Amino acid sequence: MELFILIITLLILAETTIITIKNIKTPFSGSNQKRKVYVDTSALMDPRLLAVAQTGFIGDNLIVPRSVIQELQLLADGKDHDKRLRARAGLDAVRELERVIYFDVTILGDQLDRTPVDNRLLELAKANRGAILTNDFNLEKVAATEHIDTLNLNALALVLRNEYLPGETAKVKIIATGSGIDQGVAYLKDGTMVVVDHASKKIGEEIEVEFVRVNQTAAGTMMFAKTTKTRASQKTSTKSTTRSKPESRTANNSKKPTRRSH
Repeated sequence: MELFILIITLLILAETTIITIKNIKTPFSGSNQKRKVYVDTSALMDPRLLAVAQTGFIGDNLIVPRSVIQELQLLADGKDHDKRLRARAGLDAVRELERVIYFDVTILGDQLDRTPVDNRLLELAKANRGAILTNDFNLEKVAATEHIDTLNLNALALVLRNEYLPGETAKVKIIATGSGIDQGVAYLKDGTMVVVDHASKKIGEEIEVEFVRVNQTAAGTMMFAKTTKTRASQKTSTKSTTRSKPESRTANNSKKPTRRSH
């Protein structure tokens, strides 16, 4: 009996130790604890931030230091027209972010001294084990040396961009007919549907196509393409038409009446 109690006690102790270690490694994994994300000036000036926030993808609490707002004010009063407009949009973004229901936005009253804004963000994130939301490439690199996590809207956009753009070519396998006349349907590796013109008779074949248009909605992305052979045949027919014009001119010239010599 004592041995059984000892085994149960050891199991409970081991489980408690594992839970404690997990909590130490992930201090913000609790249901009521969220990671503190300190927002940089460059991120507030990016209109994509508000759009991403409104989708609910950001669940961490955002913290905007007063020094960041001061930097936005200086840029909004500056002489550079483009930066002035973007800075004003950044100030408006702070107010709009406070209305998003998926997270809390805190205006942190840090000291407004001569400390550079980047250094202040690094100090706050390191002291509070938080992250930095920024589009500044250099700030991201410095944060990495300090082992501080960063969130970058440019990196997010790069991951979500289409694998192919209009004008690019790729090989796809036609697996079904499309809803339109003489259309074939294929899929990219990421699951994107590709509708190919003049490919209804190519089912089961892998052909090269050129992407001509992208249709992106909330339901997903659909791409439209045409076969490269069709493009080549169109160029050939255009060249043949161009070449036939001089011949017709020659034929017309041969039919001109000749003057009689008196």
